[in-house]
Amino acid sequence: MNLLYEGKAKKVYDTGDEGQVRMEFKDSATAFNGQKRGEIAEKGIVNAALSARFFTWLSQHGISTHFIEQIDPRNLRVERLNMIGLEVVVRNSVAGSLHQRTGLPEGTALDVPILEFYYKNDALGDPLLNDDHIQLLALASPDLVARLRQQALRVNQVLRPFLLRCDLVLVDFKLEFGWNPAGDLVLGDEISPDTCRLWDSVSGERMDKDRFRRDLGGVEEAYQEVYRRVMQ
Repeated sequence: MNLLYEGKAKKVYDTGDEGQVRMEFKDSATAFNGQKRGEIAEKGIVNAALSARFFTWLSQHGISTHFIEQIDPRNLRVERLNMIGLEVVVRNSVAGSLHQRTGLPEGTALDVPILEFYYKNDALGDPLLNDDHIQLLALASPDLVARLRQQALRVNQVLRPFLLRCDLVLVDFKLEFGWNPAGDLVLGDEISPDTCRLWDSVSGERMDKDRFRRDLGGVEEAYQEVYRRVMQ
């Protein structure tokens, strides 16, 4: 199969079907817009399985995704999407850049989830955008922005209680959307400890890529523990 694209965490291959691609999950890890790089053992296997599990759960709750099937431990078959150039971030508690921008203590619970849009542009460092910036760059119409907001909040509504039953708090997460061959807006990319902040509901221990970002140690163990809890 021809390699169509290689990103920081995945490779995308042609399948011979115009409407489908194969997505291979890598063990490589990056942080701070690629300034920090490393490997997390079996990360690709964990993230492929978790993404398949989350996409299946979301589909069962009426949310359209690009997921078709898991081919093997590292590979998913998904719909080929025309991706929208925005990352949609949903925040349920203060952490990461929200802490840095507001000064509020990390872990502060938000009464209402905060939703943010970021420009998918590595050269610019994926900057935070407001609605006016999105219109200036012609990334999405006001109607599409409203649809993305609605869909992202719906994903949050479905995933939070699912993860809480696994003793995991969904602090925040990143989503990406695109248009499938039928012209429908669907959720794409992945959902994993790479794209979510997940904290143990009792101890508050970080169970996600922040362990890699902040050199906390126990990165592989955290990913494996999330896998164990979600897949059991």
